[in-house]
Amino acid sequence: MRQIEWFGNYSFAFIIVITALVLFLIAYCILRFRASVNPTPSRTSHNTLIEVIWTVGPVVILLCLAIPSFQLLTAQYTPPEEAKLTVKATGNQWNWDYEYQVDNTLSFNSAILQDADRAAAGKEDRAAYPRLLAVDNEMVVPVSTMTRVLVTATDVIHAFAMPSFGIKTDAVPGRINEVWFKADKEGLYYGQCSELCGKDHAFMPIAIRVVSDAQYKTWLAAAKTDLPGANKALMAEVDGTNKVAAAGN
Repeated sequence: MRQIEWFGNYSFAFIIVITALVLFLIAYCILRFRASVNPTPSRTSHNTLIEVIWTVGPVVILLCLAIPSFQLLTAQYTPPEEAKLTVKATGNQWNWDYEYQVDNTLSFNSAILQDADRAAAGKEDRAAYPRLLAVDNEMVVPVSTMTRVLVTATDVIHAFAMPSFGIKTDAVPGRINEVWFKADKEGLYYGQCSELCGKDHAFMPIAIRVVSDAQYKTWLAAAKTDLPGANKALMAEVDGTNKVAAAGN
C-alpha cells in the first residue's frame, strides 16, 4: 500500500508541473499574440526545435511514469514473503463466503447488516458500523501477517476490493484470482464489491477486522464451534479501542 501511495504522490508531481506549463503557455499566447500588439499574425509553418521538444518531452515523461508503474504492477503480483494465512473469498449475489484454509476448515457467510439486526448483533454504533458497510460476520485476520486471498464467484462477475489495503481483483465464476495484503494497523476496514453484479450490487460490502495475533488465535479456535459467540467476544474486547478505516469503491 505504501508503494501505491508513493506512486500516487509521484504521479501528482508530474500532473502539477504539466498543468502549470500548459496554463503558462495559454496565458503567454493570449497576451503575446493578441491583436492589439500583434496586428500582423505570424506565418511560421514549422519550427524544428519546438517540434523536437514536444516530441521528446512527452516520451521522457511517459518513461518516468511507466518504469515505476511496471515495477508497482510486478510488486502487486509478487508477495515479498510466503503467506501465513490463506482465505478463499467467494462472491455471491449479493454476499461473500469466506473459507479459512486452516486445520478443521472454517467457513461462513458475510452479508450486509440489516437495521433490524443491529441490536442483536451488538452493532448499534453507526460510527463503527456504518450503514451499507457493516456486515454480520467480518473476515478476521491477524495484524502484520502476510494474508493471501483467493477470489472467485458462484454466479456472475463480482470484484473483491479493499481500498485501505490497495487490493482489487475480479471474482469470476470458474476461475480463482489471487491478491495479498499485510495490514500493519489493527482496526475494522471496509470495502465493497466493485463490479456491477445486479440489482443489489450497492449492498454487497466487505469488512475485514484486523486484530492482534493472540486475539486472532482465540477467535479462530472459538469460531470453529460458535461463530456468533466468537464474534461477540472479539467485539467486546476490541470495540472502542481500534480505529475504523471506512472506504468504498
